[in-house]
Amino acid sequence: MYFKKIEDKKVYLSPMCTDDAIKYTKWMNDFDVTDKINSSCNVISLESEKAWLEKNSGIGNYQFAIVKQENDELIGNCSLHDLDFINGRATVGIFIGDKENRGKGYGSEALELLISYGFNHLNLNNIMLAVYSFNNPAIACYKKVGFKEIGRRREAYFKNNERYDEIFMDILRSEFYERRKL
Repeated sequence: MYFKKIEDKKVYLSPMCTDDAIKYTKWMNDFDVTDKINSSCNVISLESEKAWLEKNSGIGNYQFAIVKQENDELIGNCSLHDLDFINGRATVGIFIGDKENRGKGYGSEALELLISYGFNHLNLNNIMLAVYSFNNPAIACYKKVGFKEIGRRREAYFKNNERYDEIFMDILRSEFYERRKL
């Protein structure tokens, strides 16, 4: 069961549901998902995913299920983590699980919702992320939402016998709202 905590036209963000452990376990064992979020070396059991969902779905955790408006289908996850309320900063993470739901604007809409929540309800000023240089669709999504590259850690990620840069991007509250005025 999902609850529309934050919503827009295509998707809404809901608190995570522990009943989705099977779907999350499938995604967390799919190289197409895990290569992009630096967790391909992990082997995730259903029991460990259930425990993770239990631990990360309570108060003080800002983990959300990304759910399609049209049919209430769970399609991914997004989160704000490493929150620093004194300095007003956090890190964002996001993924869309199944290939057929990628490239349709769900990720950028979910990211806009999550960023707006961070700025409007958590009083954040700076939200950053890390992405790997081979992940061009994600980089395009982040730029579309307004993130800017702020640096690189060269050859910091190893995948399939290749090295890739880790790209750091961020967005400021003022930049986010300036883009919304356009």
